[in-house]
Amino acid sequence: MRKLLNTLYVTTPDTYLSLDGENVVVLKDDEKLLRVPLHNLEGIVTFGYTGASPALMGTCADRGISLSFCTMHGRFLASVIGETQGNVILRRIQYRIADSEKQSMDIARNILVGKLHNSRWVLERATRDHAERLDVERIKMAGRQIIELVQDVKKAESYGALLGIEGNAASRYFSVFNELILHNKGAFYFKERSRRPPMDNINALLSFIYTLLAHDVAAALTVVGLDPFVGFLHKDRPGRRSLALDIMEELRSPLADRFVLTLINTRQLDEGDFEQRENGAVFLRDSARKTVLSAWQTRKQSQIEHPFLKEKINWGLVPHAQALLMARYFRGDLDAYPPFLWK
Repeated sequence: MRKLLNTLYVTTPDTYLSLDGENVVVLKDDEKLLRVPLHNLEGIVTFGYTGASPALMGTCADRGISLSFCTMHGRFLASVIGETQGNVILRRIQYRIADSEKQSMDIARNILVGKLHNSRWVLERATRDHAERLDVERIKMAGRQIIELVQDVKKAESYGALLGIEGNAASRYFSVFNELILHNKGAFYFKERSRRPPMDNINALLSFIYTLLAHDVAAALTVVGLDPFVGFLHKDRPGRRSLALDIMEELRSPLADRFVLTLINTRQLDEGDFEQRENGAVFLRDSARKTVLSAWQTRKQSQIEHPFLKEKINWGLVPHAQALLMARYFRGDLDAYPPFLWK
C-alpha cells in the first residue's frame, strides 16, 4: 500500500476497504492493515476483486474522492466519482491544450526528452553491468549520439521535426540493441524493430510487453480522470489511446526493454516458447505468455525511487505517478509536465 500525491494505492491482494467514522480502513481477513483519514485523500485506487463497502463508496462520492477499481494486473474496471471531482473540467483542460499547438509541443518535447534520456541510460547501465562482455565503446557512442539529440528536441518547432528526431534516436538505440543480448543469440538475434506483425522472437516479446504497458498506462490515466485517447506527441486517431502511448514512450526502455532483456539473459524463455505463422509472423505460445505475465507482475512489484517525487514506489505505480503529475500540470499545480527520468 502506498499514499502518493494524496492518492491511496492499495496493492495488497485480497483486501477490503471499509468506512470507520472519518477514516478509510484497509482490512484483510478481518485484520486492520491501514487506517487513513479521508480528509487527507483526493483518490483511492484498489487492485483486486474483493471490493469496498457501500458506506465508503457513498462517502467518497459525497466528498468528491474518486474510488477506482483495477484488476491485480492493473486493468481499469470502474470508478465511483462524486460531483465535485471535476473530471469533466480536467478533461476540458486536456482537450483545450491538445488543440493548442504551442502547449501540445511543450508537453511533447518533455515526453521525448524523457524517452531519449532513458534510452541513453539503459545503454549506459548495460556497459556498467556487463563491461567485459560488450562492445562498450560502440554502445557508449550510440548513447552519446542519443543524448546529443535532446538539444534538437528542445529547439524543434514542428511535430515533423520532433518525429524525425525520435526516429533518429530510435535508430541509434536499436542499432546496438542486439549487443545487450548475452545468451542464446541463435534464438534471440535482433536485426531491426518489426511491429505489425513481429517477425522474430525478440520483436514478439517487445510487442507483447509494450501492449501490457500500454494497458497499464491507459488504466492509470483513466483513474485520474484524463482521456487516454487524446495525446500530444501522438495525435488523434480513432481507437488509438494516444496519451497512453505518449507517457509510455518514457517507460519503454527502462521498464519494458530491460524486462525483455532480463527474460532472455536469465534464460527464462527459449526458442520453443515461440511459434511462427505462415506469413512469417512470430508470437508467444500460450504457455510462454503465462511465464511472461508472472515475471511481469513480479517486476512491477520491485521498488525504485521516483526521480521527481523522491519517494520509493513500485515500478507498477510509475504510470500512476506520471498520470497524476500530468493531471497536476493541467490543474496549474506544476509549471510543466515532468517526464520520468530514470538513471
